[in-house]
Amino acid sequence: MSELGNKRRTSSRRQPANRRQRSRTVSQGEVKKVKVPKQQPVEPGATVVTNSYNNVLPYQVTPKTRKPKPQGLVMPTAVKPIPTTTRQMSAPPSNVKVKTVRVQRQPVPMGRRVSKKTRLKPMARAFLYAIRLLIVGVGIGAIVGTVLSVLDPANRVPSTTPTASNNSGQIQPKPATTNPTPALSPSQEIPTLKNAVQELAAANPNLTPAVFLADLDTGGYVDLNADNSLPAASTIKVPILIAFFQDVDAGKIRLDEMLTIQQEMIVGGSGDFQYKPAGTQYPALEVATKMITVSDNTATNMLIARLGGIEAVNQRFQSWGLTSTVIRNPLPDLSGTNTTSPKELGNLLAMVSQGKLVTMRSRDQILDIMRRTQRDQLLPAGLDAGARAYHKTGDIGTLLADAGIIDTPTGKRYIAVVMVQRPNNDPRAEKFISSVSRAAYQEFTQTPPTPSNTTNTIPSTGYQSPVINAPATTIPTNIYQPPGTNAPATTMPTNVYQPPAVNQQYYPPR
Repeated sequence: MSELGNKRRTSSRRQPANRRQRSRTVSQGEVKKVKVPKQQPVEPGATVVTNSYNNVLPYQVTPKTRKPKPQGLVMPTAVKPIPTTTRQMSAPPSNVKVKTVRVQRQPVPMGRRVSKKTRLKPMARAFLYAIRLLIVGVGIGAIVGTVLSVLDPANRVPSTTPTASNNSGQIQPKPATTNPTPALSPSQEIPTLKNAVQELAAANPNLTPAVFLADLDTGGYVDLNADNSLPAASTIKVPILIAFFQDVDAGKIRLDEMLTIQQEMIVGGSGDFQYKPAGTQYPALEVATKMITVSDNTATNMLIARLGGIEAVNQRFQSWGLTSTVIRNPLPDLSGTNTTSPKELGNLLAMVSQGKLVTMRSRDQILDIMRRTQRDQLLPAGLDAGARAYHKTGDIGTLLADAGIIDTPTGKRYIAVVMVQRPNNDPRAEKFISSVSRAAYQEFTQTPPTPSNTTNTIPSTGYQSPVINAPATTIPTNIYQPPGTNAPATTMPTNVYQPPAVNQQYYPPR
């Protein structure tokens, strides 16, 4: 037993010497010990080291000692006793050379490794901020736009102009009005011309005429059943032409836009488009011109479709203040369901002449097209050479009509609309319209003599009935003031008026 105990004690004593010593990692800030080779004699047990700051830290290492273990206690081989050392600092000897060793500072260990996802985080954050700012900006813009649209005074006014669902749109720049005479300022009827028209009507009892004549300069007019709603025939093409040029002015239709003939648009009657196959295309301006000059019914249906259809065109007419002018069926309307009245056509032409519905450029184009109307046996037949008629005729079995603007060589411009209901294709209606045109032309172009004792110039603007204390510009044109009369023209008595004799050439042959 004593021998076995001695062996165990011997092995336990040798084990600390044979075990490998664990190397310690020098951390940042810890002094690394470096042994300096002996160049000179150094005292036993002395070791000189330097740290990274070149400070000499001499110390003397004392040999390791172990505490005596109890005789009866044997340590297991797996347990290593903790060594204890005692370091005593002493002054460095004067005969020892110190070698400075530069120690590289180790990087500070990071708590965690930076990944690619962490490095992209600032970029992603900036991108998210940009998206948020964009969303906020769009939201603020939408809110501000909504508030401004609600507060806009223009949106508070109810619009009376209808809007069509067709691709051409029907919003018009002119507000709707219920006044059927917006362009004319009628002063009074012209009695001489009214009497002439009434005598012509009395001489043709088989005809039922409706006449509207108006002087665009003075406002004098003649109204004979002018408010009657009558079959429009082809005179309905005049407001269609005006609606077409309104859309041209608004940029909704181009004059060189190609319009296609559809099979359902091809109809008989006047015009040569009826002989063209479906799918044929024509410029819009040519289609509008054919509608007026040769009264092409197929071209009219093409324009109605391009303007949005019959209902949209009727709404356009209502926005102009027209109540009798209505399209109920496509052209040709031989049964006379499409209607209008002489006064509405006359007021519509007066508005066009003054540029109230279209621009002045479009007005000139409208007049140029209407000047080329090929049928000239009605209103143009009553004019002298040098006069010019911008007109459109209408002819069905039971009605004959002509509506236009007349320019005289003296610079006078007036409106003439004559519509005559007749027995089927009665030729006397044509003679009646030309006779009324002749009477109006002579009335509006007559030039009265000028008195020699006054400097006031009597204008040749047509007859105006005398009024007491009226200014000199309203002197009746058929009254001659002899020279030497001292009475002013404004006090001319009214009892000297003698109605002019009706020229027998006004009446058609019976």
